[in-house]
Amino acid sequence: MPKYVIERDIPGAGQLSAEQLKGISQTSCAVLGELGPRIQWLQSYVTGDKVYCIYIAPDEAMVREHAARGGFPANRVSEVATIIDPTTAE
Repeated sequence: MPKYVIERDIPGAGQLSAEQLKGISQTSCAVLGELGPRIQWLQSYVTGDKVYCIYIAPDEAMVREHAARGGFPANRVSEVATIIDPTTAE
């Protein structure tokens, strides 16, 4: 199943409190529950004004549906072509 990186523009994301992040996560998980097991949230990286989320989903449309239902921006959705890490150099 394809993996996606979702770039979300969220001004002040890096200053969100633990409670705010918990609430966002709860909303996301509730929507995932509605959409079923074909879409999975792996993890997210919170930076100053953006959140980068990693999802597994059958297609970009389902990723965007999750964002729409959850009220999250999905400014850029990119399918991962391949993954490399330090072991790729070996």
